[in-house]
Amino acid sequence: MTNYTRTNDTKANKRAGFFVRLGKDFKRNYILYIMIAPVVAYYIIFAYVPMYGVQIAFRNFIPRLGFWNSPWVGLAHFTRFFNSFNFTNLLFNTIAISIYSLLASFPIPIIFALLLNYLRGKPFRKTIQMVSYAPHFISIVVLCGMIVIFMNPDTGIINQIITFFGGESVAFLSNPAYFRSIYVWSGVWQNMGFASIIYIAALSGVDHEMHEAAIIDGASKMQRMWYIDLPSIKPTIVILLIFNIGGLMGVDFQKILLLQNSLNMTTSDVLQTYIFRVGLLNSDFGFSTAVGLFNSVINVVLLVSANAIVKKTTSTGLW
Repeated sequence: MTNYTRTNDTKANKRAGFFVRLGKDFKRNYILYIMIAPVVAYYIIFAYVPMYGVQIAFRNFIPRLGFWNSPWVGLAHFTRFFNSFNFTNLLFNTIAISIYSLLASFPIPIIFALLLNYLRGKPFRKTIQMVSYAPHFISIVVLCGMIVIFMNPDTGIINQIITFFGGESVAFLSNPAYFRSIYVWSGVWQNMGFASIIYIAALSGVDHEMHEAAIIDGASKMQRMWYIDLPSIKPTIVILLIFNIGGLMGVDFQKILLLQNSLNMTTSDVLQTYIFRVGLLNSDFGFSTAVGLFNSVINVVLLVSANAIVKKTTSTGLW
């Protein structure tokens, strides 16, 4: 009993000490606390409070009854989804597009940043940077409109070029085989330059004396990239790789929906478009929430797993 009382007293003293230190720190840095308060409030309101609605995934949600009074169904929605005829196709399409996008879009900004770092002439380098950044600021709606116009089988510029050289016009967006490549490579074109900014910033911190020593030893530019630049920015690459793997299942819903049509559904229908169709169009809120929660859980598992594996192999991780 005495030990239990002492333990409780110790915990109470630690809590009291924590709040005392927090109060003193707030008095010293109250301006910083005021500055960060809107950010904290934003995440509490728009990220944490909505978690309350996750329970819809386990209920037969009826809006007039509310969250707590709707009938509890447990894992029924998950079982229904796993047993549905299109579960395998939806999961395969989401994973295929995500992995394809990761393999294409992750290394290219690194390569682009390395090449840009060795360009001579500051004005020319700045021009290349500006041109490569510009597509990032194009709206997804506008981008998809451009893709539809350029790939039109009758008047699109791509088909005009194909027919000019003697080929036959191709209905790219009507052919399921082309959908993933169109989605991925248009994304690479749009985001490559902007994604390279963080790598360019990391490369600016590489020790110039290492490069000077390598040049004296006769190292080529390729050798300097491989043995100096890449090891120097390795922590940045690893952290961004973990983030990319953690968001592997989070494909760009808006872009896929805008490029999707009845002819390419076999490869374009992913979990996000299915959630939209079932949840908002069919008003099956409980079932769509269950599908969304399943998708989010996979992302969390991938994030934790990727961090654990990368940290074990490279000693660099998020935590």
